[in-house]
Amino acid sequence: MEIDLVYLLSLIGILGSLYYYLTRNNNYFHDKPIPSLAVEPLFGSSRRLFLKKTSFTDFIVDIYNKFPSVKVLGMFDLTSPVFFVRDPELIKRIGVKDFDYFVNHRQAFGASEDPNSGALFGKTLIGLQDQKWRDMRATLSPAFTGSKMRQMFELIVECSVNMVKHYESEIRTKGGPQEHEMKDVFTRFANDVIATCAFGIKVDSLRNTDNEFYTNGKKMMAFNRPIVLLKVLGLRLVPKLMDRLGLDLFDREQSQYFSEIIRDTVRTRDAHGIVRPDMVHLLMQARKGALKHQEQEKESETATGFATVVESEIGRMVANGEKVTPMTEMEMIAQCLIFFLAGFDTVSTCLTFLAHELTVNPDVQRKLYEEILETKNSLNGGQLTYDAVNKMRYMDMVVSESLRMWSPAPSTDRECVKDYVVDDGAGTRFTIDKGTTVFIPIAGLHMDPQYYPNPKKFDPERFSEENKHKINPSAYLPFGIGPRNCIGSRFALMEVKAIIYYMLLAFSFERTPNTQVPLQLAKGFAGMRSEKGVFVEFRPRK
Repeated sequence: MEIDLVYLLSLIGILGSLYYYLTRNNNYFHDKPIPSLAVEPLFGSSRRLFLKKTSFTDFIVDIYNKFPSVKVLGMFDLTSPVFFVRDPELIKRIGVKDFDYFVNHRQAFGASEDPNSGALFGKTLIGLQDQKWRDMRATLSPAFTGSKMRQMFELIVECSVNMVKHYESEIRTKGGPQEHEMKDVFTRFANDVIATCAFGIKVDSLRNTDNEFYTNGKKMMAFNRPIVLLKVLGLRLVPKLMDRLGLDLFDREQSQYFSEIIRDTVRTRDAHGIVRPDMVHLLMQARKGALKHQEQEKESETATGFATVVESEIGRMVANGEKVTPMTEMEMIAQCLIFFLAGFDTVSTCLTFLAHELTVNPDVQRKLYEEILETKNSLNGGQLTYDAVNKMRYMDMVVSESLRMWSPAPSTDRECVKDYVVDDGAGTRFTIDKGTTVFIPIAGLHMDPQYYPNPKKFDPERFSEENKHKINPSAYLPFGIGPRNCIGSRFALMEVKAIIYYMLLAFSFERTPNTQVPLQLAKGFAGMRSEKGVFVEFRPRK
């Protein structure tokens, strides 16, 4: 009987300690002069998201709309307090002007202090922090300039032409147009582009549907699996234990597979002096400190699209000859993996929703096709060039509007690295404490009628020459803001525009009985995807 009582008391003590650990911060916002969401043990303010009752995009938009008159509100992401910032001017201060207070992303998906550890996410440009991030950004930045993108553009064109030929052949073989699910189509295309541009190998995922590169990529990107949810919980609640175990967001099996590809490619190129205009070559140069910004590119690079982000002075440090910190082999592999993640999922997501909007808005599709024909005629029979695609104004308007309505990243974050006082000049003053997180609600800003009248309407004219000056640049953030914006915006935009050019040149996008209007997003915290797929028919042009 006494033993049972000891067990019972021990269990009560353990449960009490666990409850205290999970709720210890619950009163954090009580002394802040801002509204805050209700908080629950373990889930914080995010239970509906983690239990797959809502999509991540709708989750962000719903919170954004909950207190329409405030600039900042409080919430909890599991056990961590988060400042949810709604005001574009404050977002600009946090992301740009006062960047030194908000240098880092929060370490939500894995970090490791060991440079040779197998845990890779913390070594990526997204996961790195403080000076290590500054050094890596400065090292990588010259690899993403306009001149480097121009060199890689031919590889993207080759993948685009191959995709068109595949579907033309399929139509001939099957005797007519076929319905296709866009996420599958564009994931395969993006996979082939990232294979050739970032890993230096050629893959044909449309004809060889189960190739090893593609299947390993699918496994790595399957963030909706229960094991991934458990990992996310572990990385949020017990990050030091996860680090000791060498665990992060990436599965070891897939990390090892892609790591070996990079090692083999680098060894072969070093041994045989092979030079190919791709990301592996640029990373090999960056690793040696041989990449430099070209000063004359500063003016010309602004003409690549409305959504293109501008590199900060942090990224241009190597332009002035500062010493570059050597990149380890594991760090180089990690950068290739994060390029893969962005190229495989983010670009394919952008293309999926863009194809849907072109399908359900035939007038927009027709106008874009007319511009594509004009561009084709201006090339005098030659293939599409980097400069030609960047001169397509309506193409840029269409892509910019799609990124507004369906931003692949519904939010971004910053970690406060030293106490930051917010004073709105109207009596509201409080401190964002060191160690807390700031959420920047990209999807909420993009769907706010204050900045985009009738925001649910797909309207490329918002980004016309006559109208684009009306857009608040701090309320349009598909590639983030400030020095920690997306380093690959040029690459992503040229990839999206190239495949849309070639596909619309050959086919019209048509509705099928399975085309869902309006689209409903799948529930859960994983990447943005549609509830029932995005179905489109490729109909050959006459």
